[in-house]
Amino acid sequence: MSAERHHQSGEHQSGEHYSIVPRRVEFDWHETPLHWIPDEPIATHVINVLHLLLPAGERWFVKVFKEGLPLVADPALRKDVKGFMGQEATHSVQHAFVLDRLADQRLDTEAYTRHVDFLFEKLLGEKPPFGVPIPAREWLRFRLSLIAAIEQFTAVLGNWVLHAEGLDHAGADEVMLDLLRWHGAEEVEHRAVAFDMYQHCGGTGLPRYARRIEGMVVVAPVLLWLWCWGASYLIRHDPQLAGRLRYSLREHNRAVAKGLLPMWRELGSAIPRYFRRSYHPSQEGSLRRAVEYLAVSPAARAAAGAIGRAALS
Repeated sequence: MSAERHHQSGEHQSGEHYSIVPRRVEFDWHETPLHWIPDEPIATHVINVLHLLLPAGERWFVKVFKEGLPLVADPALRKDVKGFMGQEATHSVQHAFVLDRLADQRLDTEAYTRHVDFLFEKLLGEKPPFGVPIPAREWLRFRLSLIAAIEQFTAVLGNWVLHAEGLDHAGADEVMLDLLRWHGAEEVEHRAVAFDMYQHCGGTGLPRYARRIEGMVVVAPVLLWLWCWGASYLIRHDPQLAGRLRYSLREHNRAVAKGLLPMWRELGSAIPRYFRRSYHPSQEGSLRRAVEYLAVSPAARAAAGAIGRAALS
């Protein structure tokens, strides 16, 4: 393993490399209610924004990493990137199934998700939009910097949901909790892969660092806007609310106080950490906590059992 990656998230404290592998999980959504946090539609829909963003977003991650994979010379990083791609592809599929469940409950999300699709497929596609003359290598590096910045937030969110006892106390739907915690655990597992991929492909010295900062400067406000817009959209179109509620910071903060949503400070403090020249995402979350949850997750255990049975057949 190269010296540049000596502290990446793929290592245990013992120094042994931790393998990142996809888990072919499945979830049964037939019994999951629209307001899967009972009597908490605001908190429910703020978290539901994940389902609006991730199917297209994580498909895009995989496409960009496929473009960059031929540039990866480090065998350990190449293995991690392939594991990351497998996990992200599975995340995309499973969150898309939740959108199908919302549609079954008369909450159609297509009017929102087509804008998300346009963002990832057109504005951030394989070629720069509108014929902007950006060299192919620089366009790839820019998009890798965006993914690294996004993964900073997914690692923080993943760590939060693994510790979010407020969701248990509120009686949140067990299937949805398992989806969120399985996904969150895998985000903590691969929390440094996108960063390491960017560092490996992003050039050297000050330009590489400046582009990393540029990625976060772009990502942070866009994510905030998409999240607030998504939450407002879901609440406004919720057939059970019939327009009685609107998204507001007051209601959002009330849910935060009950432990149903992460604190703004928890998310915001991830940005200055990322700006440090010496920063590495292996500092985010607990790999041990993630692995412990994956060992008890009903969906992850069922997926592991299916692999074991297939190996014996």
